[in-house]
Amino acid sequence: MNKKKVVAVLAAVAVVATLFVGCGTKKVAEVPKTEAPKTEAAKPTKTIGLSTDEGGLNDKSFNQSADEGVKKAKAEDGFTYNAIESKKKEDYTANLESLIENGSQLTFAIGFQMADAMTEVAKNHTDKHFAIIDSEVKLPNVTSITFKEQEGSFLMGVIAGKMTKTNKIGFIGGKDFDLINRFEAGFAAGVKAVNPEAAKGLLSSNGKTPGTTVKYADSFDDSAKGYELAKSLYQGGCDVVYHAAGGVGIGLFKAAQELKDSGKPVWAIGVDMDQSLTVPKYAGVILSSMIKRVDIATYNESKAEVKNEFKGGTVTNLGLKEQGVGIAETSSKNVPKAVLDIVKTYQDKVIAGQIVVPANRQQAMDFK
Repeated sequence: MNKKKVVAVLAAVAVVATLFVGCGTKKVAEVPKTEAPKTEAAKPTKTIGLSTDEGGLNDKSFNQSADEGVKKAKAEDGFTYNAIESKKKEDYTANLESLIENGSQLTFAIGFQMADAMTEVAKNHTDKHFAIIDSEVKLPNVTSITFKEQEGSFLMGVIAGKMTKTNKIGFIGGKDFDLINRFEAGFAAGVKAVNPEAAKGLLSSNGKTPGTTVKYADSFDDSAKGYELAKSLYQGGCDVVYHAAGGVGIGLFKAAQELKDSGKPVWAIGVDMDQSLTVPKYAGVILSSMIKRVDIATYNESKAEVKNEFKGGTVTNLGLKEQGVGIAETSSKNVPKAVLDIVKTYQDKVIAGQIVVPANRQQAMDFK
């Protein structure tokens, strides 16, 4: 067979094969589609605002904790965050309104002193969401987060009562209001539980006025006033002083450091954040700190807003059981293990409901 015949035969076979394929199940060849480049769906844009109380964002305590909680949520969810510092009471309403004007859909008011301003602004902007720390505002577009400060302060009192050498212990508050009185009363009760003699100066004589070793600065940012009050308490024989006064506490730490440097062993106790970390240059005189998880509160509410899960008209109250207050993890640096074991025992009793911690001066006087 010559080459021309071979080619003709092969061509015929190819045609037949094609016909047989056509008689079977018909398969349509898929033509690759030209797809448009994939673009990520734009995340829903949210704007969250925060107005501090006195002391500002860098108070190393209460306001700073609130700010850090929102910043943590922002890092995860990418919303826009605006923060404003309040210097005086007259700033509150204007600051909240300014945040709304800048697009804030959730606005935080940090501090019990802002309750009236938040009530006014929330009523004027019913389509916006609000959250207030340390006070209750009963409106459908406001969520309120409060804390059982007396429970965490009780543990600080146990530490102070066990660590004092002079049996004199002091307390410095920011402003003489019910909220700060909870710190004072809980602390006095904690001292009283383990060292009744050392608690005498902390206890009110009539259930209304402060005890002799309790001082109020009438401020949350005047560190010079904190220094002055601390010096008077230490000179009066106190060797452990606890503060619930925001930026005023920096003055307490300064006074304690100067006395320690001069050879007089005294201690200070911090508040809201672990102040041996936020004010590290005074870590050597900070016995412990009462942790108040304002950062968790602002973080959770920010996350809820982003997820469209905001719940207004609610009040959340956080204590030891809810891990809203507690003791600084670094306490073991300056507090002996034996004392921390006692603290743990009392903490467990409070969580179990076996101890109800006093929340005012009269209750602290009556506490057994």
